[in-house]
Amino acid sequence: MDHKNAPGFRVIDCMLHAHDATLLLLACLVCAIGIYASFAVGRHAARASGKVRIHWGIVNIVASGCTAWATHFIVLLAFQPHMPAAFEPVLTAVSLACAIVGIGAGVTVSIAGPRRSRQFVAGLIIGTGVAALHYIGQSAYLVQGTVSWDLALVLSSIAVSLPLFGVAMLAIASRDRRIRQFAAPLMLFAIALLHFCGMAAMTLQYDPNVAFPSDAVLPRTVTPVVAGVSLALIMLAVLGWRFDLAAKARIRQDRRRLRDLADVALEGLLITQSNVIVTSNSSIERLSGFAQDDLAGRDVSALLPHIDLAGLPEKEERETNLVGATGQSIPVRVLRSEVPLGHKLQTVIAVRDQRERLRTEAKMRALAFNDSLTGLPNRASFYELLTLQTALPADADKPFAVIMVDLDRFKQVNDTFGHPTGDNVLVQIAARLRALVNGENVVARLGGDEFAVMQHGAHAEAACALCVRIVEACNSETFVVDGQAIHLGASVGFALYPEDGGVPAELLRNADLALYAAKADGKGTYRRYESLLNDKNQERQALEAGLRRALADGQLDVHYQPLVDAKTGRMASAEALVRWRHPERGLISPAEFIEIAEETGLIVPLGNWVLRTACLEAATWPAHIGVAVNLSPVQFRDKALASNVGSALQEAGLAPQRLELEITEGVLLMDEARTLHTLSHLRAMHVRISMDDFGTGYSSLSYIRKFPFDKLKIDRSFVRNIPHDAESVAIVRAIITMSACLGLSTTMEGVETAEQFGFAVSEGCSAIQGYFVSRPVPAAQLRAVLVSDASGASMEGDSVGRSRIDDRCDERQTAH
Repeated sequence: MDHKNAPGFRVIDCMLHAHDATLLLLACLVCAIGIYASFAVGRHAARASGKVRIHWGIVNIVASGCTAWATHFIVLLAFQPHMPAAFEPVLTAVSLACAIVGIGAGVTVSIAGPRRSRQFVAGLIIGTGVAALHYIGQSAYLVQGTVSWDLALVLSSIAVSLPLFGVAMLAIASRDRRIRQFAAPLMLFAIALLHFCGMAAMTLQYDPNVAFPSDAVLPRTVTPVVAGVSLALIMLAVLGWRFDLAAKARIRQDRRRLRDLADVALEGLLITQSNVIVTSNSSIERLSGFAQDDLAGRDVSALLPHIDLAGLPEKEERETNLVGATGQSIPVRVLRSEVPLGHKLQTVIAVRDQRERLRTEAKMRALAFNDSLTGLPNRASFYELLTLQTALPADADKPFAVIMVDLDRFKQVNDTFGHPTGDNVLVQIAARLRALVNGENVVARLGGDEFAVMQHGAHAEAACALCVRIVEACNSETFVVDGQAIHLGASVGFALYPEDGGVPAELLRNADLALYAAKADGKGTYRRYESLLNDKNQERQALEAGLRRALADGQLDVHYQPLVDAKTGRMASAEALVRWRHPERGLISPAEFIEIAEETGLIVPLGNWVLRTACLEAATWPAHIGVAVNLSPVQFRDKALASNVGSALQEAGLAPQRLELEITEGVLLMDEARTLHTLSHLRAMHVRISMDDFGTGYSSLSYIRKFPFDKLKIDRSFVRNIPHDAESVAIVRAIITMSACLGLSTTMEGVETAEQFGFAVSEGCSAIQGYFVSRPVPAAQLRAVLVSDASGASMEGDSVGRSRIDDRCDERQTAH
């Protein structure tokens, strides 16, 4: 085949030799102006709304169609057929209509949705309209001769140009500005391809016999029309240019306003478009270290490289790191929001500095999981460590010990020397415990004066050895605070994993039970958990529950132990002692439940009940007989104590002088000022105060001087060995002599033999109490004895005198 007849050669030859170059350049200029005008008007329509949007949309479609039509007909006018030519008016008009309808239909499909497939189809529709414009327009081109068509070249031009229109529409819809720049050149190329291929597809043969139709329009007639359309497009382009300038000015103004508003915000704000930073506020500049000019135009991923902002849901915060100007990584939280600015959506990214929050959270975690005084792990942290240790796989299980440490006499340190001194002691204890364990083991402070140790890889022997070292470190070594030597002790209990428990709660509970057993054994020692302790604990819990029921169900009684005057041998008063008649276990000794009552707080309602009951009972006795009631240290801390005593006296109608309140030295170890105030208040009510168990405390003499006592009760531990033990005799004589000098009466308690009774009488003791005189008896029996002794017969300090109370009470019990 002759290469000159090849389609490609014919198209190029048609472009170079068959057209007027000047008119071709004019056609290109008009096409470019028209495309710009169409795009500018289209952007203005997109920025508008309502009817204005529709009107400018129609103008955009008409301008696009006119652009294609004017370009086509200028190029047709540039064509040089070398024979007379004219235009058929109807087809010429139809070609313009095809362009407008095709472009309008394509634009309608395009704006219906953003999907890429829809945009490509819209391009195909526009391309079909433009192709119809070209070939119908070329059909309207008449020459004085005949025209034959190369159908293959026509179809090829359509097949190639239509996808180009589709790709051009995809470029227009792209968010990437660089891709959008290719839209106009692609459309221009597609239009040129259709025209030149179409012109090359025509073969013209001059025939002088051919005449033009009567309605044919000569080129000189079409030229002004085309020129008018071109001029309109130029004017529209100028209008669109002004629209663009105005829109850009508004966008700049909006951005300035947005930045001014953003500068007020404490959070960093980035205003972006297509992942490129447009502007930012001063907060983000301070946070990142970049100046505003350095940030503008920078890709967002340069600052936030670890997060996909496109995939980040709107208004949902995410944590990431911001890379600053010096390369530092700053923890931040980001939130993305779309904000309309002009006719476009701008992406605003809020960036919140998290450094201070993370520092605060770290401090809070430290406070939550570490003891602020000693720096040791606290209870929550220790429990978490136990949880992790017991959660290890079975093949990694290693035995370990949980050791509980509780300081002995620590409350006395706080009460005597003050809490700052107590805190200093706790810090020293923590240091000693740290020194006793290696780095693998854990020391924690669970609260108050209670510490715990987790000893890894420990069997029973190793755990016992560590417990011994802990006891020795706390018991044998003196604590020195501000030059003051303080002696403490420690009780220790431990449980082994997995033998004594498989979960943290069980291990802690069992170690605590062992600690409680060590305290019960006399303190200053250690015990290992054993199942018997759990049985005792359950029994203790059962006693607590039973005691609560006993208070509610009236299972409690008050017994009374008489005290006799040492000089006359007559009964002077009686001490009220609570008894619990359990429905299943029978009579339960106070030694079994008073400690539980004190630990659980039940001692307060129990003590108040005993006080009211004793006052009511004593009101039925002869007026010279008094009643003594013991006060627990827990009761004494009750602010309502004085008012409770007053209410009990008033309710019973008992003279205050007949009530004696017995307190132990433990009461005096509390806040001295408050204790003195309470005792003074009670003395002002004319209630008598006695110190029970005198001689067992290391500072009793100072208490006698400070506090308003009426009586001292000599502890039974001194009376037990009288008169055979010389030291006990000397101590008791000293107490009696000292009390006489201070104007205090004395009671010797625990008197069980005639010799002890005689010693008390001979040494000048004021009153005597003990089994030799009488055991504690129920109220009814004591009342009966008091009635039978109303004659005033004396009870001498011998076995006969003793039997007058104790034996008569036994007789009454037998009679009942």
